[in-house]
Amino acid sequence: MRVVLTVAESESRPGGVASGAGVQVRPDPRCRLPGRGAWLHVSLECLDQAIRRRAFTRALRVEVPGNRLDCDLVREYLSAHTTE
Repeated sequence: MRVVLTVAESESRPGGVASGAGVQVRPDPRCRLPGRGAWLHVSLECLDQAIRRRAFTRALRVEVPGNRLDCDLVREYLSAHTTE
């Protein structure tokens, strides 16, 4: 499954650095959202591992203070679409 980074207009800064509050990773199951994407297995275990290893910040090439990205939308999508 593809995921993309969404940043609120007021939160973005030059150089791909975001201030943190408006940065969110969201699912893109149809692979149509604009921007750099990252790929993830459709499992909550894989999501937890990607968060733990900070894979999204590397794959999406973004710097977020404290390396904390909001992945709630991806977690909700996976919870609804998996039977783990």
